[in-house]
Amino acid sequence: MDSGATAAKRRRRSLCLVVNPLAGIGGPLALKGSDGAAGVEALRRGARLVSPERAVRFLAALASLIRERRVEPPLLLTAEGLMGAEEARRAGFNPIVVHRPAGWPTRPEDTRATVEGCLASGAGLVVFVGGDGTARDVAAAAGDAPILGVPAGVKMYSSVFAVSPEAAAEIVADWLEGRLGLCEGEVMDIDEEAFRRGELRVRLYALARTPCHPLLVGASKQPSPGTAAEEENRRAVARYFVERYVRPCTLYILGPGSTVAAVAEEMGVEKTLLGVDVAHDGRLLARDVDEEALYRLVRSHRSRGGRVAIVVSPIGGQGFVLGRGNQQISPRVIREAGGRGSLFIVATRSKMQRLRRLLVDTGDPELDRELEGYVRVVVDYGEEVLAPLEAYTRPHTRRAG
Repeated sequence: MDSGATAAKRRRRSLCLVVNPLAGIGGPLALKGSDGAAGVEALRRGARLVSPERAVRFLAALASLIRERRVEPPLLLTAEGLMGAEEARRAGFNPIVVHRPAGWPTRPEDTRATVEGCLASGAGLVVFVGGDGTARDVAAAAGDAPILGVPAGVKMYSSVFAVSPEAAAEIVADWLEGRLGLCEGEVMDIDEEAFRRGELRVRLYALARTPCHPLLVGASKQPSPGTAAEEENRRAVARYFVERYVRPCTLYILGPGSTVAAVAEEMGVEKTLLGVDVAHDGRLLARDVDEEALYRLVRSHRSRGGRVAIVVSPIGGQGFVLGRGNQQISPRVIREAGGRGSLFIVATRSKMQRLRRLLVDTGDPELDRELEGYVRVVVDYGEEVLAPLEAYTRPHTRRAG
């Protein structure tokens, strides 16, 4: 083997791991993100760190696949502490530290420095754990080096993310075996301040190389077309849902999105477009609610024998119904509400036609598996379709790349 081929093989076997410890921390608090001051505020309020646990899930699944496939373990390059080294050691890896953060909380500069240190040490693939803000920092530092996201943010509109931590592990295992080529992915992000005001402003920041694999998110979030036909379809969905499924003494958890907003309007309540709201008997009980307040409302209502309905719509182009942008609807909220039987999905016909699948990634693998199966989706007046709801929580020993 010539020196060029040897160097290429060495790069493929060297992985860079970058964990943004604050990614996703603002979701349950209804902060609409975790960048900048929002992440610091979430820490001040005692929010639980999400990203490190998802990093451990990814690494544990990768370790399992390496054993099952008898793949040579990779050289793992990372940063000290919760930026990767601590999680790697928990999963049984012996990482090489290329960066030590100066303090806590970590900063975007630490992410960029870690990527640069990894690439200088010969890493062939940068795996990051975070959301769109982290993807921007990684892409800026990585240049032409391939990147792969392990989803851990509040919002993930970029198309460089795997659908779950376990899916990311399978992609990396296939990469280590030399079975994957590279595709172009979009690195997107939103204006978080505008998002908190109920305005969705999405911008393309970079095009990045990422491993080609069916377990990647297929597309960046696609906005619904603003045509008159689409709006009429949305209103027809709302009319039918209210006539068919709205009942007295039922607590309605209304997720983000324009189709759920149309349902709320038909119910006679005004909801936030991008927040989670709660309605009961034609009255808005809570607006832009956080996870703790939502759980208390659901628990109180269920203790009195009431029913709970969770009304959500899939993200256009991706298909996620839970776990992306609506983390206030947490695993304990879903379980308290009644689990799978409390879930109602609404979508316009054109959105469903563009989706390959519906996905769930609540952060609780056991619950995700309980939610799997065929679900009804209201797509027009008097029209419902059956669609598979999938969770990817168990990587396969072999899967087509």
